[in-house]
Amino acid sequence: MGGKAEAQEWAEIVRGYGERNGLTYEPVGGINPKDGPVALCVGGVNRLTGQLAEGFWGASCDADEKEVGGFFSKSVVPTAVLAKSHMPDLAQVMPAFNVESIEGHEVVTQRFQRKVEFESIDFNRRFLATVPSEYDPVALRELFGPGFLSWVTTIGGEIDFGVNDRQLWFLWRLRERSEDELKAALKNAGQLFKRLQIEMEESGIHTYRPGPWHAGLEPFPDAPAGAQAG
Repeated sequence: MGGKAEAQEWAEIVRGYGERNGLTYEPVGGINPKDGPVALCVGGVNRLTGQLAEGFWGASCDADEKEVGGFFSKSVVPTAVLAKSHMPDLAQVMPAFNVESIEGHEVVTQRFQRKVEFESIDFNRRFLATVPSEYDPVALRELFGPGFLSWVTTIGGEIDFGVNDRQLWFLWRLRERSEDELKAALKNAGQLFKRLQIEMEESGIHTYRPGPWHAGLEPFPDAPAGAQAG
């Protein structure tokens, strides 16, 4: 199969999944109208927007693309799927952090980052967690409880995740370009979203109920009276 055919086949998989699940599909993700909520995965190829999995609203797109095919049929295809969701409540607790899988690729800790280690040996063996140098790593240790750390190590795929620009992001490395893999990526992204919400709620931190605002489709509703944003 030529590169263009591979890219087209994947695009049809994503488009078909979106149509069957009530998601908005765009070959290349544009930006929202002026004065509208901030868009997710701007410029992302094969963008899906809406309720990506049960209770998980956001947007997804291709990631870590590579060239395939011969000289006359060269194109790019993804090796990963990136999912994002607006989570300003989480960002108030931990404005930025990265968790990178150590499996299968080299992870480089940059000088401006601080490594965060947890009490879970299994988590530390599988992931490298970092925060920018200006942030206290203790806040991230307090956010990730033992139950969360144990759950993350049970995920079968190779993943990275974190918070940046008030958005939760989740990267799933594709083992194959199929609908099952796309579904697995979005399902696990949704489970991460729910788990982090549980961690925050158990810590007494206000969280917004899941809705289209997490996908940038509507403005966030006002926080309930007396609710703490962190």
